[in-house]
Amino acid sequence: MPIESIKGRGATRNPIPTRFNLQKRLTEGEWLDSVEALDGVPKRRTTVTIEHPKSILNRNKSPDIGFDRSVNAYRGCEHGCIYCFARPTHAFHDLSPGVDFESRLFAKPNAAQLLHAALSRSGYDCAPIAMGTNTDPYQPIEERWRITRALIELLVETRHPFSITTKSDRVLRDLDLLKPAGELGIVSVALSVTSLDPKTARALEPRAPAPHRRVAAIKALNDAGVPCHIAIAPVVPQITDHEMEALVEAGAKAGARGGFYLPVRLPHEVAPLFRAWLDEHFPDRAGKVMATIQSLRGGRDNDPNFFSRMQGQGPWADLLRTRFEKAAKKYGLPQSRFGLRRDLFQPPQGNQLRLL
Repeated sequence: MPIESIKGRGATRNPIPTRFNLQKRLTEGEWLDSVEALDGVPKRRTTVTIEHPKSILNRNKSPDIGFDRSVNAYRGCEHGCIYCFARPTHAFHDLSPGVDFESRLFAKPNAAQLLHAALSRSGYDCAPIAMGTNTDPYQPIEERWRITRALIELLVETRHPFSITTKSDRVLRDLDLLKPAGELGIVSVALSVTSLDPKTARALEPRAPAPHRRVAAIKALNDAGVPCHIAIAPVVPQITDHEMEALVEAGAKAGARGGFYLPVRLPHEVAPLFRAWLDEHFPDRAGKVMATIQSLRGGRDNDPNFFSRMQGQGPWADLLRTRFEKAAKKYGLPQSRFGLRRDLFQPPQGNQLRLL
């Protein structure tokens, strides 16, 4: 739907999702006629829709993921990372996993109240809650909505263990909450740094903070007593893999408590979006990039199988693992371990959040 300028966005296309028959439903309507009649091509602006879910605690039973529950304050992510494996979730809303995913966002302002109710239930079994597993909890709209902060306030109040995954130094704005959580041993942070080259980072993650700001955030968090790890995730073969050693070194120098890496994943609609992005930004090596990814993924663009989807397979996977292990040993970067205390949890008292 090329009706708005997408300059500055990650995806180069905004294809209509076909898995849920949206194409058929759109062609039966007439609303596109008026859209196409507009003069000019307006700049695409970010919009935020308020969502009112009935629950906020997501459960998973994946054997290759180190948590069984998560909370997502937002749907969609303005960072616009072209490789984001969460892009296909926008198709469930009849929106494109392309530019819509990074510009048509959803916020859940009642997330903390819903989590309060979940933690208050009789028989609730305390285990770490992961934040940022689907979309970034510190994307730009958090500055206004502050939903992530409200969730952290509740988790600190109840001394509930939690982890944060982000690629934004905006996490430092909640240092007043994260520092006491670090002292209690109930929080860990993983900051994603995919490349130290600003040009590459802008192409991959156009609206995420610059790499040097993320590395500085790793240092600031650890200096404040908040255990922060470097996540070299994802590694994009032929584009960022040559930086593996430099990224490990940068994380170690910033005092990262540990580190890990993940090869790029291209599920569902992400694969064609990524291919189009390669043609736009790296036409000289697009074929080589996809050939290497397929060698990691058993001859396919994506491998959905447990364990191998996180590690890859074949010679390229072995090479990445060896390089990471050698670099980690050379620079003294431990393997990430996210042991968090569960014994301090105190269920919420009353029906209201005291810190809100």
